[in-house]
Amino acid sequence: MTATDTWDPRQYDKFERQREQPFYDLLALVEPVPGMCVVDLGCGTGKLTRVLHERLNARRTIGIDRSDSMLAATRAAPLAGGLCFEVGTIEAFAARRFDRHERPELIFSNAALHWVEDHDALVPRLAAILAADGQLAFQVPAQHDDPTHVTAVRLADEEPYRGALGGWRKPQPVLTPDAYARLFYRCGFVDPIVRLIVYPHLLESRDAVVDWVKGTLLTDYARHLAPDLFERFVADYRARLLPQLDAAQPFFFPFKRILCWGRQGRKAGEAAGQEFKAERHEG
Repeated sequence: MTATDTWDPRQYDKFERQREQPFYDLLALVEPVPGMCVVDLGCGTGKLTRVLHERLNARRTIGIDRSDSMLAATRAAPLAGGLCFEVGTIEAFAARRFDRHERPELIFSNAALHWVEDHDALVPRLAAILAADGQLAFQVPAQHDDPTHVTAVRLADEEPYRGALGGWRKPQPVLTPDAYARLFYRCGFVDPIVRLIVYPHLLESRDAVVDWVKGTLLTDYARHLAPDLFERFVADYRARLLPQLDAAQPFFFPFKRILCWGRQGRKAGEAAGQEFKAERHEG
């Protein structure tokens, strides 16, 4: 693992079962099309990319992740026909130029876009890459107001961490569900679906919450702090977070996620500048 690659697949997979359900819920929103070309952005270990490829019977699926360590095991294993993986960032993919024969029919991202800033700009860039009638499906956690996240932000603003971080603050790019709905409409998506879902997780105890965030949220702080200082950060984080959580065992950990899906029906950006008229749907 390089100095800047702080992702640990073993740490991430400690809560594999709990992390997988949103993937299947997002996949259920996708409309399968024969011979699809699929891109899975921020694919992590690639395990679920294999499921995506098989369930959609895709012609080609490309899994992209910025962490070489997360992809190492899956790239070493035999791959199904049409499935491949590459190391790269979501930002770099969004900036690529594609001719019309290369455009994917589906851009899929399960719990990754929240690592990229400025979703008001990112979502239209991804929409513009899609083939005609292409689909965009992603889910992002919406936990930024939870004690797990607020505690880390506040601790990072204190010494010695504030000085060591050199002014860096963890970005919070996740929009509200209604903002994503408006954004999808402006991008030309037909009947977009945006859902806020609270996933109930039962963990062994509140101590397990720290293990959970060490596999995700705290990896960002690990990239910006020296190893010994990061260990101190985790210890201080634990000491501050746990008293805020219920001591009951097992520990009930509600986790909010936003699931978004849309299919292109007009050219991306065609609706920009038009007045958005929201309709209320019962049920």
